[in-house]
Amino acid sequence: MEPTATVLVYSDDSSTREQVRLAGGRRPAADVPPVEYLECATLPAVLRTLEEHRVDVCVLDGETAPAGGMGVCRQLKDEVFRCPPVLLLIGRPQDAWLATWSRADAVVTHPIDPVAFADGLADLLRRARQPQPN
Repeated sequence: MEPTATVLVYSDDSSTREQVRLAGGRRPAADVPPVEYLECATLPAVLRTLEEHRVDVCVLDGETAPAGGMGVCRQLKDEVFRCPPVLLLIGRPQDAWLATWSRADAVVTHPIDPVAFADGLADLLRRARQPQPN
């Protein structure tokens, strides 16, 4: 049985979580493993999921309220040991500077372009599978 990659999807909007699953698909690129999605609608659920599961990539919705994906990203980068790479969904291209502040590893604008999203997710999955320095 082929190993799978785990992608955490954080958004308070169920339709955004669905768009992420559809855009990423079962396998976003031929050279990455099949993907299993774990959905979270709240920050406590994100933190609990990261404690309880091996997560390869996080996809965070920058427009989520009350804890937006940008602030959550920065918190995860500060507090989670070996934080998984983060793909941040932003509402406007002009918000890219905020994504830099949040230390996101990749950015895709919303509404989600399936090709750009799948490419970004696949790149982060490749990065997540590389050996980590001690």
